Amino acid sequence: MLIALADRKAKATALHEGVRVAPHRALVLGPVLAQVWRPRPALVHALSGVLKDCAVPQARTSEPPMRETKAGRPECLACATGPDLADWRRIGTTLGRAALPVKKRPDAVDAWVALAAARHGSAVIFTSDPDDLRAYLEVLAPPDVHVVAV
Repeated sequence: MLIALADRKAKATALHEGVRVAPHRALVLGPVLAQVWRPRPALVHALSGVLKDCAVPQARTSEPPMRETKAGRPECLACATGPDLADWRRIGTTLGRAALPVKKRPDAVDAWVALAAARHGSAVIFTSDPDDLRAYLEVLAPPDVHVVAV
């Protein structure tokens, strides 16, 4: 999704505009950001603009996960608490059990994205690898996480 936004793809831009009004900001996990961030001025400029509307959980200089309301700013417990040892074990188990598409290798960052979505509930993952994410979600079996291809 970040690459599609940096490339100003119409579908990604429309989806991002839609989530800009949600009470919970779109999440970009730190490892996901690290996978796409490169020291190229156009990419840095594009991603910096996108990140103003997103939250990178537990990053000190990130926007807060929840937007301000008339009653103040609520907290998101899933964003406020980082992964614990059980979460990392669950990611490893997911990597070992996922029925990935042919020629795909287990990816801990994608599995962490799936688990972060599962921890939030009612989540939507925007990705260019929908089959990979669906394979991880099948193992995690959250009741209400959806995957949208971009």
